[in-house]
Amino acid sequence: MIIKLSNIAKAYKIGTETIHALRSVSLEIHKNEYVALMGPSGSGKSTLMNVLGCLDTPSDGEYILNGISVAQMLDNQLAEVRNKEIGFVFQSFNLLPRSTALENVMLPLVYAGYNKNDRLKRAKEVLEQVGLGERMMHKPNELSGGQRQRVAIARALVNKPAIILADEPTGNLDSKTSIEIMGLLQEIHKNGNTIILVTHEEDIAQHAHRIVRLKDGLVERDYKNENVTLAGTATAG
Repeated sequence: MIIKLSNIAKAYKIGTETIHALRSVSLEIHKNEYVALMGPSGSGKSTLMNVLGCLDTPSDGEYILNGISVAQMLDNQLAEVRNKEIGFVFQSFNLLPRSTALENVMLPLVYAGYNKNDRLKRAKEVLEQVGLGERMMHKPNELSGGQRQRVAIARALVNKPAIILADEPTGNLDSKTSIEIMGLLQEIHKNGNTIILVTHEEDIAQHAHRIVRLKDGLVERDYKNENVTLAGTATAG
């Protein structure tokens, strides 16, 4: 088991009001699972994603990641987890606008302490893997939305993390490009990564092998997806 959440709660104070984003979420995710976290706006899925990604700390409950309690980790250990154990893919790509695709993908390797040659070699490798071998020297504004998301996925993969957390990865893309990106995530899953996908779109969630539905900060349903949508072969777009 790679992730174990026990009675995770998260409350925010806004003025005098307390918002309960997560009430009591218990969840186990195993290595190489492909899980979609579903739910309407305000269901707690983004908060849960932030907790899973060690970007936010729960108010209550316990999070065990790879057998270690996250609450016991020091700041430098958490930073290392976020850099090496977990690859993040966001809806808005979060790329550096003045840097090339190659430079964007190399960035996590700088923090991980790789030398320049190794950084170049590894970044080129993952850009090839996501079908952007021809576009390495292009800046984000010279790439289509789908290509930008591929750069973001390459950056998420570059440190060979066990877990990929994808937050609405197709939110800014048209339907054809969305299918290509889902095909790419499918390939990554086949290669052995654990994928946690956050989405409010039914058709996107259907690519996952397990669906966890959240409502009002609680797990409403958690079930195996019997009809997984296969996205076909991923081609660059």
